[in-house]
Amino acid sequence: MAGHDLNATPRLATKAMLKHDNVREVELLLLPERVVLLNKSGAAILGLCDGSRTVRQLVDQLEHDFEAADLESDILSFLDDASGRGWVVVT
Repeated sequence: MAGHDLNATPRLATKAMLKHDNVREVELLLLPERVVLLNKSGAAILGLCDGSRTVRQLVDQLEHDFEAADLESDILSFLDDASGRGWVVVT
């Protein structure tokens, strides 16, 4: 993510879709070439990447939802990785 801009707005890539597998009770990221099993925090981050929130708002929401502080660096790292893998687009 270019310079860790907290005002950037991440959204899922057009080719990506989040899906909850009711049978296995897991969160999945569906891509044309593969399916990625997500952990709870990864699913929570990607679930908020709809292009309507800035990274700062995403961090604030997740810190509230998980009743945690100092998640910013972990979230930025995840978004960097997700962006590099083509899962999210950050504008």
